[in-house]
Amino acid sequence: MLSKFVVTALISGLSSFLILQPTWAQSNAARADDVVVEMNQAFKRGDRNRLSALLPQVRGHALEPWAAYWELKARLDEASAREVQDFMVRYAGTYQEDRLRNDWLLLLGQRRDWAGFAAEYPRYRMGDDRDVRCYALLVEHLKNPGVDAQLAEEVRRNWFAQRDASDGCTSAASRLIGNRNLTTQDAWIKARLATEANRPRAAREAVEIIEPEAVGLVTELTASPARFLTTKVIAISRVRKEIIVLALVKLASSDAEGAARFMQDKWGMQLNEEERNWVWGSIGRQAATRLASEDSVGYFARVSRNTDLSDDMLGWKVRAALRAGGPQRWSQVLAGINAMSEGARKEPVWAYWKARALLSNAPPLAPGAMPSPQRAEALALLQSIASVRGFYEQLALEELGQKITLPARPPALTAEEKEAARLNPGLNRGAYAIALGLRTEGVREWNYSTNLHTRGGMSERELLAAAQFACDRAIWDRCINTSERTVSAFDAEQRFPMPFRDAVTQRSREIGLDPAYVYGLIRQESRFIMDARSHVGASGLMQVMPATARETARYIGLTGFTPDQINDRDTNIVIGTAYLKRALDDFGGSMPLAAAAYNAGPGRPRAWRNGPVIEAAIWAENVPFSETRDYVKKVLSNTTNYAALLSGQPQSLKARLGTVGPREASAPPPDEKMP
Repeated sequence: MLSKFVVTALISGLSSFLILQPTWAQSNAARADDVVVEMNQAFKRGDRNRLSALLPQVRGHALEPWAAYWELKARLDEASAREVQDFMVRYAGTYQEDRLRNDWLLLLGQRRDWAGFAAEYPRYRMGDDRDVRCYALLVEHLKNPGVDAQLAEEVRRNWFAQRDASDGCTSAASRLIGNRNLTTQDAWIKARLATEANRPRAAREAVEIIEPEAVGLVTELTASPARFLTTKVIAISRVRKEIIVLALVKLASSDAEGAARFMQDKWGMQLNEEERNWVWGSIGRQAATRLASEDSVGYFARVSRNTDLSDDMLGWKVRAALRAGGPQRWSQVLAGINAMSEGARKEPVWAYWKARALLSNAPPLAPGAMPSPQRAEALALLQSIASVRGFYEQLALEELGQKITLPARPPALTAEEKEAARLNPGLNRGAYAIALGLRTEGVREWNYSTNLHTRGGMSERELLAAAQFACDRAIWDRCINTSERTVSAFDAEQRFPMPFRDAVTQRSREIGLDPAYVYGLIRQESRFIMDARSHVGASGLMQVMPATARETARYIGLTGFTPDQINDRDTNIVIGTAYLKRALDDFGGSMPLAAAAYNAGPGRPRAWRNGPVIEAAIWAENVPFSETRDYVKKVLSNTTNYAALLSGQPQSLKARLGTVGPREASAPPPDEKMP
């Protein structure tokens, strides 16, 4: 939580625009704070009676909109339209007003109250709920079926993007399939995507739209795909073939080799080209995530048309080719990326690797000569992403022959810009909620205020002012995340703050760690939130697990250590840095491997490093866990920027990456006691 001083300052700031009596704020704020926290707990329990009983006690409190939202949300299914409208009038312009509107629109859609939905939807500001948007598209279809062709692509995109079953998008898709603006093939693809993501309910809902009698088969194949594929004999109809595809996709998720055998020995010849390609793509993807690169490349080679694959499959095809190497590497990389959707091709990761592939085949550039078309395209791709903002952006800079140097800070904020942020109601409520320990609620309100309250979000100068508002109050995660939203302005001190600098740098240097590496890791682990706690139980600035803390305390001889000390700032830094140094030593000084060990434990990167000696960037891109893959890349790019800040000198990400390969025979054995 924030300090009492900060809470008092926030109350003072809020009083300038909320209807509060100064005497009330002074005498009742602390008691009312406790009531707000109790109401939050009652809301999580679903205790409607307690919420209703407590609400009168927080009237006039800075967080009254939250308390009123919890009370009404808990009984929204029984509330009248008049109560909902009264709430929206009372709290007009707040996050809570639009949050309740979002909930109300979902309820109206589920009730099929299209008139009520159509009346309320134009006032919906956030616009970030796919299910609400699908209901809106369905209402538009009901009003004007002539625009269905324009609606279909947006419905398809939202439907495919939702991992879990949802009424809004399923209903809109069903209606448009019935009108033939979406196709039965769209439904089968949705079922395949849901099956790959282990979302059986979403798969069943998609199949039910087009073949209700086949839903039982989906349930059967989900329970045991191998038995299903063994007992079924022949697929004659289109429906039966698609069900076999789902079974093969499901089996591939746990047994890629088994699915490949079924394709070769029994089912491959019974499927059409598109179906075969999808299944081989799914098998190749699963083999790639297990780092069986040669097998994966072989499976992907059976795909006759890359455009039949999803972007996710194509991404793993590219990763497998990069890891496998060989004379066909770059041609396979190009083929995979070129088959991706336009949006995917523009992502920095694929823009960078496409540029590398093009450069590998481009003829040498003679002095004074014009670059070849391949080289010109590669340079254009690199220039389109090159910056200090992230991993591939930094690599693109270096590919263009530049070092990583931080841009100059934008012009200083004016007093008027700072004052506007200080008086912003949403920012103050968000900060106040965070101060009371209601971090989830505070972050949601803060993000709404910066991103969604007005169409397009805050301007760049407003974002910088909001970020500074957070920085000045040591709300470091909002400081960083808000500043990161600026496109042209780049305030490195906001994006890469260095709280507790003396403690971090002194401890790092005492044990031989680069302080920039430690800061890069803390920024990714906790965003400098001292009371941060992960879903798996890691705590503090460096997100240390209890068992890891106990073993590390023993390892470094920290006597008298007790588990509750892990939330102490200095103890957390001591133990976290000690563990990071231990990991770095165990992995021969490799920053990427040590970062992976810090996130996923040392056993996994020990296995992941086996195979060919490859660029660490290729190794990192092939990390099977998406969370760890993202983590390693962000820690290393953070480290490079922190090094530029700390040293004031140009930096190289490539130098920190190096190469990754199996443990050398001459290296010491792995530290098996490291948790």
